[in-house]
Amino acid sequence: MSVQEQLVDNFSRVVNYVRISVTDRCDFRCIYCMDDEMKFIPRAQLLTLEEIARIGKAFTELGVNKIRITGGEPLIRRNIIKLFNDLGALPGLKELVTTTNGSQLEAMAQQLKDAGVKRLNISLDSLDANKFKRITRVGDLNKVLDGIDTALAVGFKKIKINAVILKNRNHDEVVDLVNYVIDKGIDISFIEEMPLGVIGDHDRAEAYYSSDEIRRDLESSFELIPTTETTAGPSKYYKLTGHNTRVGFISPHSHNFCDQCNRVRLTCEGRLLLCLGQEHSVDLRKVVRAHPDNDEALKQAIRDAMSIKPKGHDFNLNEKPIIFRHMNVTGG
Repeated sequence: MSVQEQLVDNFSRVVNYVRISVTDRCDFRCIYCMDDEMKFIPRAQLLTLEEIARIGKAFTELGVNKIRITGGEPLIRRNIIKLFNDLGALPGLKELVTTTNGSQLEAMAQQLKDAGVKRLNISLDSLDANKFKRITRVGDLNKVLDGIDTALAVGFKKIKINAVILKNRNHDEVVDLVNYVIDKGIDISFIEEMPLGVIGDHDRAEAYYSSDEIRRDLESSFELIPTTETTAGPSKYYKLTGHNTRVGFISPHSHNFCDQCNRVRLTCEGRLLLCLGQEHSVDLRKVVRAHPDNDEALKQAIRDAMSIKPKGHDFNLNEKPIIFRHMNVTGG
């Protein structure tokens, strides 16, 4: 029996997880993700769905066993279910997951489940309709809540809420959000804001609310027990005494997790980003279009990229962003 190839970087980290952005467009305009007046990538510059499926296949043949489809909002891309079906059929893939704002789930949850999606991460930063509208600029809270209920109704067993917490925006809702996921029987991760791209809505240093502060607030209402459980991502999980719900913390500032990084990102225009907070990248669109019938050339480009994966990011909330691409361009 042949030994499965692995992708290993210069710091002996095995890369077995790739996040693929299929679009930088979104039907929301979240204040931490994009500027109010965004210029989106011309559609002609995007990878085709067929090119994305080909790159996904190459990654699985190199030992990647988890693929997450992201955006922008991935579910607004035309014919996106075809890509989920193509990726879901890959024999080397153990887990196909997606991150969504939930706006399209009422219509698409069953199709995603049928395509082989195992896990949904759904962004939900507030349970207050007015706050939700201020954070998303245009979002309808009830549409997202209905989407979550639909995903539960069609039988998704692994659903996690992602909440970006900002001081004086929604930091007073962390207990309410945990009570909501307890009631639904799902998990939640609280995320420290990532300083990607220039935004004019708020001062990131002033709005910063750390994982330690969130945990302190939760401990007034819950007993949190540390756990070694993982979903192959950066969350540090806690169990809640008396409940099945897990509470995770993604803490790029207060508890840097770069030493265990097992991930790379593919942007919607085909840049393979080796780090969320650095610009080291390889143009895989150029490779797939120069070698339309040569998957070995594509796989070699991916192998070679591991040598430039950096040790970690250099996020600093007190300085202007050194990364000018916004989160919607990077892929969540």
